[in-house]
Amino acid sequence: RGYDSAGVAVLKGQKIEVRRSVGKLANLEKSLSEKGLTGDTGIGHTRWATHGKPSEVNAHPHRSGPCVLVHNGIIENYLALRQQLQKDGYKFESETDTEVVAHLIGSHLKKGLRLVEAVRAATSEIHGSYAIAALSETEPDKMVVARSGCPLVIGQHKGASFVASDVMAMLTHTRDVTYLEEGDIAVVTKSSVEVMLADGKPVTRPVTQVTWDADAAEKSGYPHFMLKEIHEQPQTILDTLRGRYSFETGEADVPDVTMTQAQFARAGKIWIVACGTSWHAGLVGKYLFEEMVRVPVQVDIGSEFRYRDPLVEKDDLFITISQSGETADTLAAAREAKRRGARVLSIVNVVGSTLARESDDVLYTHCGPEIGVASTKAFTGQLTALYLLALHLGRMRNTISAEEGKVWLDRLVMLPALVRRVLGREAELVSMAKRYHTKRNFLYLGRGINYPIALEGALKLKEISYIHAEGYAAGEMKHGPIALIDKDMPVVVLAPRDRLYEKTVSNRR
Repeated sequence: RGYDSAGVAVLKGQKIEVRRSVGKLANLEKSLSEKGLTGDTGIGHTRWATHGKPSEVNAHPHRSGPCVLVHNGIIENYLALRQQLQKDGYKFESETDTEVVAHLIGSHLKKGLRLVEAVRAATSEIHGSYAIAALSETEPDKMVVARSGCPLVIGQHKGASFVASDVMAMLTHTRDVTYLEEGDIAVVTKSSVEVMLADGKPVTRPVTQVTWDADAAEKSGYPHFMLKEIHEQPQTILDTLRGRYSFETGEADVPDVTMTQAQFARAGKIWIVACGTSWHAGLVGKYLFEEMVRVPVQVDIGSEFRYRDPLVEKDDLFITISQSGETADTLAAAREAKRRGARVLSIVNVVGSTLARESDDVLYTHCGPEIGVASTKAFTGQLTALYLLALHLGRMRNTISAEEGKVWLDRLVMLPALVRRVLGREAELVSMAKRYHTKRNFLYLGRGINYPIALEGALKLKEISYIHAEGYAAGEMKHGPIALIDKDMPVVVLAPRDRLYEKTVSNRR
């Protein structure tokens, strides 16, 4: 969700104009205000550099002859393709893998192929992940899009069509959307969408109605989306809890989780796989499941899990966590687990996302769209969902009693008020930020269930302030980190008054 450059291409008649800039979107807006682009078909892109430094020449869209293209993802065999294209006489302006795709499509257009055929031919040569949107001056009435490993969604409303990597981009225009499946290619015009498989065979994809309110994708008076989303947490925690528990029975009621007691009894292990912030939520889940469900739990990072040979057994419970439901590494892990016979249960925020569609069970967090670069309300929504799931499975296995379940529920329903109380101390937090903002290094410490929270705190500081921060288990201080601590390094200690309080406090002295 971050970016370092941006660009647009607009097609008018049979001529495409491209405008790109480095830095904030305001730089691109200024360029467009000084000399506007007009037309009725266009593509745009915000780039976070993976191949090549942030620069105007590396920004999307990229061009090859009559074709322009934007691309999300990573082309793994781009170097070999680039070398072959250079041998064929193609000149490269940028350092990106995306320009390789543009020239591949351009080379097939030169052979007389239509744009959709050129995209099909090019994607058959690509190894990696991609979501592509391409225009051609030779076919000004259409856009061709394709996806593999990266999300694409298409919306239509009143003679207009919209394509985006995230449904939030089109909420102000339409709520009727079509999610493309893995390997799909689509030809999009103002009034039609034709979807086909990679081999060209036509296929029908259902239209889904998005229930999110378009106002949820606005700042609503806050200076930043992240600040708005931080303050939404009491409500989103409440929304994730609502209708999902019973004080009378001490149970969590999660009707979307259809796994039976007999099916769960066959699970020898619980796996949790996620990336980034969602992985930190999964680490918290490990503590919850082992305490409440009494089943062994292993937590993996998606990008590590998919490149080893894990011992996932048939009937294991495989939990994936992803705000978007489109995280490529997490999706790959879920597919591998399914191939091995595990039951996949996903905790996601976006209804109808790929992970939700491909899972056996889904537990939705009701957080609404999260636009801020750093996850906030989605993280606390995931923690809430994990508590509910642990309670549900614990009661199913009879590893916690009805009375114990009521105690857990008492704690859960207090969360929105407690979060609201913390948010009421904003003036103190601003004062602390002013005190410490010049520091260059931070250390976050936590023990037990607070260790993953320390990791998340350090990640948040890095993401938002670009200040170096590390999270550590408090008991590991003596095994290295203490050697780097001096009077100029703030140490953030997470020390709630739980059974580990004295131990944690002793580590800070």
